[in-house]
Amino acid sequence: MSSMENALPRPRRRLSREERHRQLLDVSWRLIREEGTDALTLGRLAEQADVAKPVVYDHFGTRTGLLAELYREFDDRQTALMEAALRESGPALKDKAQVMAASYIDCVLTQGREIPDVIAALASSPELEKVKHECQVIFMDQCRSVLTPFVGAGTIASAGLWAMLGAAETLSYAAATGEINARQAEDELFEIILAMVSRNAR
Repeated sequence: MSSMENALPRPRRRLSREERHRQLLDVSWRLIREEGTDALTLGRLAEQADVAKPVVYDHFGTRTGLLAELYREFDDRQTALMEAALRESGPALKDKAQVMAASYIDCVLTQGREIPDVIAALASSPELEKVKHECQVIFMDQCRSVLTPFVGAGTIASAGLWAMLGAAETLSYAAATGEINARQAEDELFEIILAMVSRNAR
């Protein structure tokens, strides 16, 4: 084989639809991390992923569709991590509360500073706000199911769950941006969960 033949670039392997989808999501997360959500357009994503624009549109349809999928991916990961940790935790309320607090904060920090940007972007349209709300309700139902056995004849009020979730989002954002450290965020959320259960116990 001649040296010229050796120098010829090898043809790139064609990715399956699933592999391409994963690549586009990974590039999207990187773009948000490096440049913020404002830089994440479908055209910019196509450029960074080295694909034609129609490919990106075929996968996500719109920028809104892309942002919604990024948030759902994060939320699914967060739910799975918390469920796995809860299965391995001790039976006491403090065990469950510690797992819930640590899982929430850890998942946000693992994703990095880009997830607060995505969460903020969800307020940009009614469609994205609906996606966020749906995920929040699922998360709160999960928390209610875990904590209800500890309130006796009482119930976990929705108001308390919304307050807990608001605190979790704020604390995780503060930890992601370096305003507080992860341990401080986890400890504070842990105490908030315990206080919520105590108020609802009868």
